[in-house]
Amino acid sequence: MSAESAVEPLTLVLIPACAVAAPLLADRVQRRLSVPTVVFEIALGVLIGPDVLGWAGVGDFVDTLSEFGLAMLMFLAGYEIDFLRLRGGPLKRAVLAWLVSLALALGFGALVNPDPLNGAFTGLVLTTTALGTILPILRDSGDLPTPFGSITMATGAVGEFGPIIAIAVLLSGNTPLKSAVILGAFAAITAAAVAYARRPRPGWVTRVIRTTLRTSGQFAVRTVILVLGTMVAAAIWLDLDMLLGAFTAGIVAKLLLADVPEAEEEVIEAKLESIGFGFLVPVFFVVSGMNFDLQALLDDPGTLLLVPVFLLLLVAVRGVPAALLAPGLTRRDRAALGLYGSTALPLVVVITTIEVDAGHMHGSTAAALVGAGMLSVLLLPLLAQRLRGETLPPVLDGEHPRVRAESW
Repeated sequence: MSAESAVEPLTLVLIPACAVAAPLLADRVQRRLSVPTVVFEIALGVLIGPDVLGWAGVGDFVDTLSEFGLAMLMFLAGYEIDFLRLRGGPLKRAVLAWLVSLALALGFGALVNPDPLNGAFTGLVLTTTALGTILPILRDSGDLPTPFGSITMATGAVGEFGPIIAIAVLLSGNTPLKSAVILGAFAAITAAAVAYARRPRPGWVTRVIRTTLRTSGQFAVRTVILVLGTMVAAAIWLDLDMLLGAFTAGIVAKLLLADVPEAEEEVIEAKLESIGFGFLVPVFFVVSGMNFDLQALLDDPGTLLLVPVFLLLLVAVRGVPAALLAPGLTRRDRAALGLYGSTALPLVVVITTIEVDAGHMHGSTAAALVGAGMLSVLLLPLLAQRLRGETLPPVLDGEHPRVRAESW
C-alpha cells in the first residue's frame, strides 16, 4: 500500500468533518462578523493539509470527488441565474462593465508577467464576481427584488459567466478562428437545449415528477443530472473546459423546471442543493484548502504583500467599472455595487486551481490571489451592507421584524 493510499481513509473522514465544522464555526462568529461558510471550508482544509497538520492527503478518489464538486458548483451557479429577468438595460451595462474589466485585467496581466498566457490567466481572476456569495445577502436584506438587486444580480451573473467563457477559450490552445467555431457549435447545442427546455411539458411528465418526488424514482433529479452530464460531455467533446458545460447545464435545468408547480420545484431545488452544498461542493473547497500553498505565502514577505495588493486590484479592475457604468443609482448605491461586484472567491479558487495544475501560474501567486479572495468575502459585502443599511435576518414565527437601518 502506497503512502498516498494509506492516508486516504483518514482523509475520507476529515473532509466531511471539516464540512460539518464549517457552518458551525460560521454560526458562532455570526453575531460579530458575517463570514461565508466557504471561507471556513478552505481554512479547515489548509489546517488538515500538508502545510500545517499534515493529517490529510489528496489521492485519486478524493481528487475525483473534488472534480465532481467543482462541476456541481458551476451547475448551481448557472441555476441561480435568471437571464430572462435580467435581460435589457442592467444586463447590457453589466456586460459592458465586464468587458472594460477584462481589458484592464489583461493589461495588468501583461505588465506583471512576460508570458502572455500566464499574464492573461492572472488578470482573468480579477474579473470574477462571487454571485453565490452575494445572492443570499441580497435576499436576506430584501434588496433582491429592487432595481439595485437586479443590477447587482446582472453584475454577478456576467462576473461568473464571462470568466468561464474566457477560460474555455484560453485553455483550448486553439487559434481564435477555431475557438470561435467551437464556441459557435457549443452555442448551437445550448440554444437547442434551451429551446427544448422551454417547450410545454406533457401532462404525464408532471405526473411522473410528482409521483416520484419522494420515492426512489426521483425522476426530476435524475433528469437534471442527465442534463448536467450531457452538457459537460458536449463541452469536453468540443475540447472546451467542463466548467462551461456545467454552468450552461444549470441555466438549461432552470428553464426545464420552469413549468413545474412551485411546491414541487422548491422540493427539487432543495434536493439539488443537498447534493451540491451538502456533499460535493464542500469537498471541492476543503480539498482546495488542502492544496493551498500556505508555505509559499508565508516564506516570502513579497508574496504575502501581494494579498492586499490583489484585493485593491479586485476593487479597481472589477468594482470600479461596474459601479461607474451602472444605470440610475445613487452615489452610495454605486459604491455598494462596486463592493459587491468585487467580491470574488469561488471562481478565484477554481481558476487558480486550473492554472496551477496546467502550469500557467506559480503556486505562490495562486495563494496570494486566493488570500485576496478570502479577504474580499470577509470585508467587501460587510462594507456594502453598511452603505446600503443593516441586513435583516429572516423573520421567524413569533419574532418581531427589526426596522431596517437606512443609514450608518
